[in-house]
Amino acid sequence: MTRWATGAEQIMAMLTAGELEQVAPSPQNAARLLAEADRHLRSAALLGPDDPAGAYDMLYAAARKAMAAALAVQGLRATSKGGHLAVQDAVTHQLGATGSVVRPFGRLRRTRNDADYPRLDSPELTVEDVHEDLPKARQIVSAMTALLPHLAPWR
Repeated sequence: MTRWATGAEQIMAMLTAGELEQVAPSPQNAARLLAEADRHLRSAALLGPDDPAGAYDMLYAAARKAMAAALAVQGLRATSKGGHLAVQDAVTHQLGATGSVVRPFGRLRRTRNDADYPRLDSPELTVEDVHEDLPKARQIVSAMTALLPHLAPWR
């Protein structure tokens, strides 16, 4: 199996810019990240009514870890320079026209950031926010789980 061609130019640019780094391809690490993502989704559903902000952190982490799993199986990892945005950008570039499934991640990331680092006028997260965005996180985890068998190490 050859490396994923869609978005290859953008991935190379991210590697050159230090937003991504090459590591040993690891299906085991990818499986671990997906298992954690599944647990985070279950936890978010349980926490929502009592701790919406904590639940939102969990649903966001689930989506992020699922996308990181798609990178891990290829031997790619976001650096501290690239951070969570690099995970989002790399997966979006690789999905190309089918990347709409991960498009909600940008808003999840911004919402989580606003909740974790609130301004004085920032509204608190509610259980409704969790109920609205949990399905989006589930879709991202499901899409990444389906994608993994089709990915090969980046070379």
